[in-house]
Amino acid sequence: MGQCSLTVALPVLSAYGVETCVLPTAILSNHTAFEKWSCLDLTPEMNHIIAAWRENGFKFDAFLLGYLGSADIMNIAKVCFRDFAADGAKIIIDPVFGDNGKLYPAFDKGYVAAMAELIESADIILPNLTEACFLTETEYKANDSVETAKKAVLRLAERTNAAIVVTGVEQGGRIGELIYSDEEFTEIWAEKLSHHFNGTGDLFASVFTAVYLKSGDMRAACEAAGAFVAESIRATDASHTYGVNFEYALNHRKQQ
Repeated sequence: MGQCSLTVALPVLSAYGVETCVLPTAILSNHTAFEKWSCLDLTPEMNHIIAAWRENGFKFDAFLLGYLGSADIMNIAKVCFRDFAADGAKIIIDPVFGDNGKLYPAFDKGYVAAMAELIESADIILPNLTEACFLTETEYKANDSVETAKKAVLRLAERTNAAIVVTGVEQGGRIGELIYSDEEFTEIWAEKLSHHFNGTGDLFASVFTAVYLKSGDMRAACEAAGAFVAESIRATDASHTYGVNFEYALNHRKQQ
C-alpha cells in the first residue's frame, strides 16, 4: 500500500520502454509514512535468486538501486555488480534513507556509513539534500540549500567518481536539482508546488533513469523527471497522502 519504491519504478520504467528485472529486498505491508507497517526481509531469498541468475548467465545493461532496507543488502548489491554487469553497464544509486533533515524510521548512522561505501561503485548517485548531508556529515540547512548542497557535493566527490544529482534543492520559491559532473555544477529550477507527497523521489529516480539510459544526457533526464513529478503532483488531490497520481501522468504521456 502506497505509491513508492517498486510500485512506482516498475510501471514507470516499463512505460518508458525499459525492460525491467526486479530483485526485491523486502515486502512491506505499506510504506513507512503510515503509523504501522509490517516487513518481510527477503535477504535469504535474494541469495537464491542470485544463484539462479548466475546459472542462467544473465547480464544487465544497467542497475537502479532505491530503498534497500539493511546494510547486508549492500554487500549483495556489490555481488550483483560484479557478476551481472554487461560491458558498459551503468550503476545508478538513489540512497533513500532520509528527508527533511532526518533519517527515515529503521535507519541509523551505520546504514548511512554502509551507503557511503556503496556509492563508490556508482556511475550516478541521486541523493536528496538530506541524504547528501548525512553521507558527508554536512550540516543540513534547508534555508540555504544551494550552498549546503554544493558543500556536500564537493565532499561526496572526494570519495566517489560518480556523477552527482542532488534533488530537492530550494531557492527563492523554486525547487530543482544540482548536477555535478566533470567537475562542473549545473542548476535546474522549476516552480515549487505547495503540497508534499511521499514517493516523489522514487518517481524522479525512475524517470531520470529511463531517460538517461536512452539519451545519455543528465540534464535532459533531470528536466524530464522533474516535469513528470510536477505533473503527477498537480494531478493528485491533497487528501491523497500516501503517494502521487503518477498513473495519470503516464496515461497523459501515452496520449501525447
